[in-house]
Amino acid sequence: MTAFVIGQMQIHSRGWMDAYFAVIPDVVEKHSGQFLVRGGDPEVLEGTAELPDAAFVIQFPDRTHAKGFWNSDAFQKLAQLRRTGSTLNAILVDKLA
Repeated sequence: MTAFVIGQMQIHSRGWMDAYFAVIPDVVEKHSGQFLVRGGDPEVLEGTAELPDAAFVIQFPDRTHAKGFWNSDAFQKLAQLRRTGSTLNAILVDKLA
């Protein structure tokens, strides 16, 4: 079943971004993933949660591929880089059957 990684990011500094975004699309693709949303222009429609600076949605064929991406050495190296200048909330969800 198709799975999605959905994230909301707060950006604290931008020094990490060029190196990260130069590589992340290839790492996602190597795990059969596809960005459906990247960056976007977040806008609050309801609620009081803090609005993220950026958001993303990545589609994978299933949870196995999504977790394989998330736990891969390549992504974890990028995540360490990303954490030098941002914080992230991410969830994994399944597509409706």
